[in-house]
Amino acid sequence: MKNIEIFDPALCCSSGVCGADVDEALVTFSADVDWLKQQGGNIVRYNLSQQPMAFVDNKVVNGFLERSGEQGLPLVLVDGEIALAGRYPSREELGRWCAIEIVPTESKAAASACCKPGSC
Repeated sequence: MKNIEIFDPALCCSSGVCGADVDEALVTFSADVDWLKQQGGNIVRYNLSQQPMAFVDNKVVNGFLERSGEQGLPLVLVDGEIALAGRYPSREELGRWCAIEIVPTESKAAASACCKPGSC
């Protein structure tokens, strides 16, 4: 199984899902991280405000930050190589990187089978 590392920008807590004004992208990504872990995936998140040495000690991440700055985060490494920057990966991307087949939910499957533009 691949090792996935997420280097988050400075967040108020480890997941970023806290406070009164929660970013929906972080809520979705946190759920996707939990899903991947339940599937046996190896994923670790580092928060710039809580674990700055993880950013400094990793040559790939350090070089990325020198070029792009904190504005380029989040940064995703798969087996130590940059796989994605500037946004969080989707569940489909996480599954593809870890060779985990994603079974569509019934609601998605039903919607795609009957609902075509202009027919619902």
